[in-house]
Order: sequence, then C-alpha cells, then structure tokens
Amino acid sequence: MTHGSSTPGRQALGKIDTTVPHSARIWNYWMGGKDNYEVDRVAGDQYREVAPTIEVMARASRAYLIRTVTHVAGEAGIRQFLDIGTGLPTYDNTHQVAQRIAPEARIVYVDNDPLVLRHAQALLTSTPEGVTDYIDADLHDPDKILQAASEKLDFSRPVALMLMGILGHIQDYDEARAIVRTLQEALPSGSYFVHYDSTDTDQSLKQAQQGYDDTGAVPYVLRSPEQLARFYDGLELLEPGIVSCPLWRPEPADAPVEKTDVYGGVARKP
Repeated sequence: MTHGSSTPGRQALGKIDTTVPHSARIWNYWMGGKDNYEVDRVAGDQYREVAPTIEVMARASRAYLIRTVTHVAGEAGIRQFLDIGTGLPTYDNTHQVAQRIAPEARIVYVDNDPLVLRHAQALLTSTPEGVTDYIDADLHDPDKILQAASEKLDFSRPVALMLMGILGHIQDYDEARAIVRTLQEALPSGSYFVHYDSTDTDQSLKQAQQGYDDTGAVPYVLRSPEQLARFYDGLELLEPGIVSCPLWRPEPADAPVEKTDVYGGVARKP
C-alpha cells in the first residue's frame, strides 16, 4: 500500500466550507453515501425536485465507471490509471475495479477538494503488488498534475486518463479543450481516454443546475453531446462511441437500459 503525497492535515480540514453546498458531497448523497452535510442534502433535494432523474444519473455514472475501467484493465490490458476529479470514495472506486482484474495496477487520484483530501486514506488502499496515490492538485493546472503523476506512473507506457464528470467545472469551453489536449498529449500511443459529463439535453436538468449554481457553489456547465465529442479529437473511439452512459456496453443483466443525460465514451490514442 502506498500513501499519497498529501496527507490529510488540519490545514485541509480548516478549508472545508459547510455553509455552501458542494458537488462532490451532493453526488455522495445521491449515491447513498454518508460523507455530506445538511447544506448538501438540502441542495440535493432541491435539485432532485426539479430534475427527478438526477439520482438515476449518479448511479448510472458509477455503473459506467465500473464497466469502462473493467474493459480498459481487462480487454485493453492497461495497468496505469490517472483519475482526475476523484470525488469522495463510495463503492467500486477506480483502484478497486482495476486491481480486481490486475492486482499490479497503479492508480493515481487527483482532486483539490479538502473533504476528498480528508478521505484520501480511505482511497489509498492497494493490493501489495499495486500502487494507489493521491495528488492534491487543480485541473486548471494540468502541467502540475502531469509532473506529480510522473513520480508514480511511467509515461513511456500506456496510461488510462479518466475525467469523469469533472470538465463541466471548467467554465470556459476553450480552456476545457486545451486542458484535455495537454493531458492527452502527455500520454504515449496505446493510452486510453475515459470520460463522461452531464449534458444540456433536458430542460429540467438545466433548470436544476441553474438553481444549484445560484447557491454560490462552484458552477457546473452542462454541454451538448457535440461539444463533448470535441474532447475526443484525434483519438480512436471505441464502439458504441459517445453515448448516454447506460448505453455504453451495458451488461445483459442491466436490461432494460434507459438513457440518462450524462454522456461518455472510451477512446484509444493511436
């Protein structure tokens, strides 16, 4: 087991603001977790009243993470994962899924949330053969992320870059695309890009998101599937392409599969 480069300390705990709702804690609440505050539960309930499908979206997103990591670690044979925007640990986190298939897998988590930092030790469990590490860094600074990650990951060998539900927090679309490009360019041929984000395809979701953004929380930009597709420029998309997450290679037991307003895909760097 490898502990992270940032140990949760009093300084991090002092930065936790319990007066403003926070997306990672609300997401945790929707997933049935316990790592949230009253302000998050209130905001989560208000969001759900306007957009009743949001809990289904949250759970569908986690099921998608499990299926995509299973494929990338299994059929694709990837042994290194850079998971940026980790969020709070719930069930079947990236390292648990990957190391069930390949105990020697190395996973580096990245987040800049003090509450996630506080729970980093829960994330930093690993098989004896593998590695998990945690970097306290901001997606706005991809060069810092790459530099820190290179201490644990070998960037001469394929890496799976995971950006799961995080790019909406980069409000400027051109900046979001530039960040993705910087991260992808650092990866060698044979690497994978695994991604999802919520879309602007449902009016009630747009209304609920605006209400959430108005609370003073960090805003999240809903984008069109066409905008999300540009994050995959220059990569080889795996079938079935960029789709509503439940439609990405569903398990036979998942039927009937219903679309949700969260889209993603898996692509290989040629």
